Amino acid sequence: MGSASPRDHLMKLLEPVVSAEGLDLEDVTVTQAGRRRLLRVIVDRDGGVSLDDVADVSQAVSTVLDEHDTMGPSAYTLEVSSPGVDRPLTEPRHWRRAARRLVKAELRDGGVVEGRVRSADESGVELDVDGACRRLDYQDLTRGRVQVEFRRIDDDADGADVDGDEG
Repeated sequence: MGSASPRDHLMKLLEPVVSAEGLDLEDVTVTQAGRRRLLRVIVDRDGGVSLDDVADVSQAVSTVLDEHDTMGPSAYTLEVSSPGVDRPLTEPRHWRRAARRLVKAELRDGGVVEGRVRSADESGVELDVDGACRRLDYQDLTRGRVQVEFRRIDDDADGADVDGDEG
């Protein structure tokens, strides 16, 4: 029987702790940073993660790590954060959280589709592609990424036009 990797062990240990704080555990990585190790814990939830959320999760994770001596006797730095905009969209919740965002989706057949996420459910995502709705099942996607926009669709929601006058 094979043993679980250190990452798998940390994921299993920390998932209930993060979940108890109302967040999803997205990833855990341990990297060497000089003489210390860096433990990076990535959390998210619908509606985003606040600094208070990060502080609460950081405290809870730190307590559990100390109780279980999981990181051993050598020094480490704990970093808790939300995922960056460049993280791949791999789970239905990632696509759901990208609602109204512009994404590029790579298809299993080698094609690429770029559009704005209209909605997502457990089996697929609906994109607005050049004004037309296109449904993609997750099984037909290899990955997706949010595209960086300097001016998102949300920016015009206040009714002001480009030069800032009421329109």
